[in-house]
Amino acid sequence: MTGARDTPSAHPGLTDRFGRDHRDLRISLTDRCSLRCTYCMPAEGVPWLKSDTMLSTDELVRVARVAVEMGIEEIRLTGGEPLLRTDVVDVVDRLARLEGPAGRPELSLTTNALRLPALAAPLRDAGLARVNISLDTLRRDRFLELTRRDRLTDTLAGIAAADAAGLSPIKINAVAMRGVNDDEIVDLTRFCVEHGYQMRFIEQMPLDAGHTWDRHEMVTGEEILAALTAHWALTERGGRGAAPAQVWDIDGGPASVGVIASVTRPFCGTCDRVRLTADGQLRACLFARKESDLRMLLRDGSDDAALAEAIAACLRLKQPGHDIDDPSFLQPDRPMSAIGG
Repeated sequence: MTGARDTPSAHPGLTDRFGRDHRDLRISLTDRCSLRCTYCMPAEGVPWLKSDTMLSTDELVRVARVAVEMGIEEIRLTGGEPLLRTDVVDVVDRLARLEGPAGRPELSLTTNALRLPALAAPLRDAGLARVNISLDTLRRDRFLELTRRDRLTDTLAGIAAADAAGLSPIKINAVAMRGVNDDEIVDLTRFCVEHGYQMRFIEQMPLDAGHTWDRHEMVTGEEILAALTAHWALTERGGRGAAPAQVWDIDGGPASVGVIASVTRPFCGTCDRVRLTADGQLRACLFARKESDLRMLLRDGSDDAALAEAIAACLRLKQPGHDIDDPSFLQPDRPMSAIGG
């Protein structure tokens, strides 16, 4: 969580066998996306989830309510592109009204920002606290090449709209890719410093639909830091807790930059996240190959106690780490767009 709050002990069902308390629920609202990022999906897209498999708003709010009553304190809405869900403002409004042992959950959203000019203010009024926005390049030609859509101007307008609406802190996420955008690490960071945003670089992970991920093409966290320290003095912040990004103050602050080194510096030992896919499958890890079917429970008349037990059972099976470095590692069958970030 971003603010100080008195946090009760976690519900036993949210603590896994390695003692990790889970307080962060990621909910994917849709697997569909308005861009076709090369590191996520092929140009023609991927087979979308069938509409009758997708959770209704009542269903996903019910899961969230049970989870919040168990002790979940933060909910992040993801996709695909979550703003493509037509009732996204209503979803936010209903989730913002939930109450748990620590009060109402903090709501955030990860987006490509294309629909934020129209939705930033309504989302804020509904209870959204902040946004994470994907932006891998500041060059129009490169944006078109990376996303297969000529929408850089729209993305920048969406970021500005989020800023104007007070959805802060605004975090800008970029996947660093060798020979693709690694020459913009400094430019992207400078853009964020000048506008008061928080830059976050992410190591490319094996979650692409085509299963073409290659470790040697990945720009490591150390390489990102080397590029940054050539231009600024970085001071590492302590107190990372369960946050995925290790953060550095730039030239003494207040500007900062973060690196999410999921591959080379995994933070599995402090992970507090659990994920609900748009079709109602619960995943204890982004890289999990097994899921727990909550949709079935939602539709067969099971009560809330059964849902809570299913959540607890899923977390009891959570592994100590994702084991990307293990020779036996297998990439999840689902791409990132179908899991939710």
